Amino acid sequence: MSSNEYPKVYLYRRIVKAKLFIDAHYAEKIDLDNISDEAWFSKFHFIRLFKTAYGSTPHQYLQSVRIGKAKELLRAGKPVSDACFLVGFDSLSSFSGLFKKITGETPSSFAARYQQNKQAIAKNPLAFVPGCYAYQHGWTENRNFEETDN
Repeated sequence: MSSNEYPKVYLYRRIVKAKLFIDAHYAEKIDLDNISDEAWFSKFHFIRLFKTAYGSTPHQYLQSVRIGKAKELLRAGKPVSDACFLVGFDSLSSFSGLFKKITGETPSSFAARYQQNKQAIAKNPLAFVPGCYAYQHGWTENRNFEETDN
């Protein structure tokens, strides 16, 4: 990659470095100062460049990473309070409020819905396969397995 083709590539490398810093340290107490220092930019210049590159501010990106990781933990069966603190939130109420704002449901209802779906899939897996795919593979007629009602 030559500097003639990408004259400001050094700026974007520093922005990517800051994004990777967020990805690696999302559970820690990091703030804009930590992140912008990692990229060697002033805070306001960094926010502008980050938003241009990723479509969100560094704080918004940090929040989305934390909520995404919390969703993974909730799917794995962790309690809501554990998920909250493991992803870097200090307050259960702020975590729950942000989670609901981003996902449209509370963390506990998200976890409950996921567990219900998981049980439904285990009970009747063919119901969750698109009909055209099941038909194409001959699963709708002459099936080799029987589904049981447990």
